[in-house]
Amino acid sequence: MFAGLIILAIVFFILDVMLGSVQIPFREVVKIIFFQESANTAWLFIIEKIRIPKAITAILVGCGLSVSGLQMQTLFRNPLAGPSELGITAGAGLGVAAVMLAGGSSASLYAISKLGVSGSWLIIVMASLGSALVLSLILLIAGRIRDNVILLIVGVMIGTITLSIVSIWQYFSQPEQLQEYIMWTFGSLGGVTQYHLYALTGVVAFGLLLAFISSKALNALLLGENYARSMGLTIGKTRLIIMLSTSLLTGSITAFCGPIGFVGIAIPHIARSLFGTSDHRVLIPGCCLTGMVLLLLCDIIAQLPGMQTVIPVNVVTSLLGAPVVIWIIISRNNLRSSFS
Repeated sequence: MFAGLIILAIVFFILDVMLGSVQIPFREVVKIIFFQESANTAWLFIIEKIRIPKAITAILVGCGLSVSGLQMQTLFRNPLAGPSELGITAGAGLGVAAVMLAGGSSASLYAISKLGVSGSWLIIVMASLGSALVLSLILLIAGRIRDNVILLIVGVMIGTITLSIVSIWQYFSQPEQLQEYIMWTFGSLGGVTQYHLYALTGVVAFGLLLAFISSKALNALLLGENYARSMGLTIGKTRLIIMLSTSLLTGSITAFCGPIGFVGIAIPHIARSLFGTSDHRVLIPGCCLTGMVLLLLCDIIAQLPGMQTVIPVNVVTSLLGAPVVIWIIISRNNLRSSFS
C-alpha cells in the first residue's frame, strides 16, 4: 500500500506540473525538473516559478491537514473532529478580516493589490497572528480543563465567536473589501511563491515531527485516558503537544493557502480503510501519503488541461472526497470501532 501511494504521488506530481492552461510535453517537464533547462524560456518560467511551487504546496497541505485531523479525531475520540474544531482556522480568518475588512485602510489595500491576496506577506502575517491568538487562548484553557469533550466544545464556541466577529465586519464592509475576503476564503494552492515555501515547509515539517513523536501516546489515548495513565503517560503534557502540532499545521497552512476544508476530516478515515489499522505509527505516514495524493489530484482537476480559469480547491476536495467517505462509512458500518 505504501509503495502504491508513493507511485501515485510521483505520477500525480508530474501530471500536476505538466497539465494546465498551457500544456507542456512530458519530455520537457522531465528535462526542466531534473536539469533545469529548456529551449522554451516560457515553459521554464511556468514550471519553475508557478507549477512546481504549487505542486509542492499541495503535498504540504495534504500531509499537514490530514495528520492534524487524525490527531484531533484520536484526542477527542470523535470521528467528526477535524483540524478546524479548535478555532485555529477561524482565528486565521479573523486576522485576515482585520486587514481586509475592519482595517481596510488605503495602505493595507494598496499592499494587498500590489502583492496579491494569497501571496501577500501582510495577509500571511495577520493570519498567523490570528491563529496564534486563538492557540494561546486554547492552551490557556487546556491547562485548566481536564475533560477533552469540554475542551472540544470550548474550541467550537471560540471558533463561533470568532466567526461572528468576522460576520459583523462583513456586514459593514464595502463590496470591494468583501470580494477580496471571499476570494481568500475559497482557498488557493497557487499563491505560495518559492520564498513562501521555505517558511511553510519548515513549520509543516516541525508540526509533522511533533506528530510522529506523539504516535505511541496517540495509540494509548485510543484505549482511554485511564489506560494511558496506567502506562505512565502524562495526559496534560501529551495533550498540549498534540494541540501544538495541530495548531502549527493548520495555522500555517491556512495562513499561506487560505481555509481548505474537508481534507482533515476525510483523509484519516480513508487511510484507516486503506491500511486496516488504528496504529498511528502506520496511520501518520499513511495519512501523509494519502493526503498528498488526494491534494495533487484535486489540483489537477481544479485546472484541467485547456481551462483558463481555476476552480477553487475547496470545491474540488469536497466534491471528490465526500462520496468516498460516505462509501467507506456505509461499507464499514461501524466507524466507532476505530476509536476504541
